[in-house]
Amino acid sequence: MQFRVEDNPLTGLSDRERLVAAKFAEGMTYREISETLFIAPTTVRTHLSAIYRKLGVGSKMALAILLADHPPVEGNGPPVVAVIPFENLSGDERCTRLADGLSADMMADLARYRDLAVIARQTMLSYKGRHDDIRLIGRELNVDYLLEGTIQAAGVRLRISVQLVDARTGVDLWTARYDRLMEDLFEVQDTVTENVVNVLANCCGKFAKLRTDIVKRKPPANLHAYDYYLLGVEQHNLYTRASHEEAVRLLSRAVDLDKDLARGWTVLGMAYSVGAINAFTDDTSAAIERSILCLERALALDAGDTHARICLAGLRAAQGDLDATAREYDLALAFAPNDADTLALLAGEKTFVTGDPRDGYELARRAIRLNPHVSWYYSMLGRSTFVAGLYRECLAALAQAPPDSPATLLFLTMAHAMQGEMAQAARLATRLANKSPDFTVEGFIRAWPVINPPALVAIRDGARRAGLLGP
Repeated sequence: MQFRVEDNPLTGLSDRERLVAAKFAEGMTYREISETLFIAPTTVRTHLSAIYRKLGVGSKMALAILLADHPPVEGNGPPVVAVIPFENLSGDERCTRLADGLSADMMADLARYRDLAVIARQTMLSYKGRHDDIRLIGRELNVDYLLEGTIQAAGVRLRISVQLVDARTGVDLWTARYDRLMEDLFEVQDTVTENVVNVLANCCGKFAKLRTDIVKRKPPANLHAYDYYLLGVEQHNLYTRASHEEAVRLLSRAVDLDKDLARGWTVLGMAYSVGAINAFTDDTSAAIERSILCLERALALDAGDTHARICLAGLRAAQGDLDATAREYDLALAFAPNDADTLALLAGEKTFVTGDPRDGYELARRAIRLNPHVSWYYSMLGRSTFVAGLYRECLAALAQAPPDSPATLLFLTMAHAMQGEMAQAARLATRLANKSPDFTVEGFIRAWPVINPPALVAIRDGARRAGLLGP
């Protein structure tokens, strides 16, 4: 019998609860679930208590039977990925150690992302050297995606190939090849792992895009909290007034359906802040207050969310405790030193709020090296280069930033003015005024807030030269 969505009792669970229920029914312990989903064991226990209550079951056996009769609806929650141990195609034993290290590091780093569920390393070790049909392995593990790779050596050169595969169809979704010298294998392991993980798992990564495509094919009546979250993130990253309004609507719906969706609260808080910065809202003060409330809620649910921590520290910096803000930035960087999203957020904060703008510049460049395909990273690079007086580099970076963002148009206008290119600056200033008549330089400064002295001087000087401020 094929159950309709509305007949399935699992639809009463949140997306996170469905994941926990499935893992527990498979026989995983509290500790194993907490490590796989990157949550505390006490949180697993809380989720299971709610699951038992909502489903009316009292044992693991009853839960397993219910899940067997009512399989979770495909595409309702975060993607589940398994990293198959990488294969050494050469006879060099050093490559075997590198293959094992790459697999282990990718599993560990992917598991740090709250929007992914990663099969534990102990489980995946049994798949080392297996050459079954990829779809059979996918069915055995009940995963959405498989990540696999090979290593070849020829003299002093290495070739590492990585593939992301749809576990249900066997179709390759993404491939990458890395040619490196066999000099420092630990450095090779680190750089390849960092690049693969950031390209796949950040807020605009391959996993998010694949999942968003699935969600868009679903009827609106069948959307769940995680679906609304993904659609909201996509709109949030477009940086227009219309997309901002849609992002707030979608993200608000997500956290309404699942009030424990920490990442939903984080991005909703960031969306309110972006609305204030770009004058997408008629009440900037109210938007900032809503942003702070959402970010506080996110951190209450997940104290390890570096994005929420960075944004909240920046908003609170206007209250005057810059030492506390700087400590928050340092903690975030220590916690996620190789997460491109974290690095890009910190680049903007160290440039505009507190810190050395040159550090912001280096952080933005590192984020782009880790993943060169995210447009808002170039926004942060453009802003830091402007404050540093690197106007040509600023213009080059902003050419790849969200083109309709008022902030992008502001810094393009000022960079051209500082170069003495007044005709280009005048055209951009007119475009900014026509597209965003409520946007002002001082409003941008207040909403970020821009309180770092070098940034304040640079922005006001650039705006004055561009005719965006009085004499």
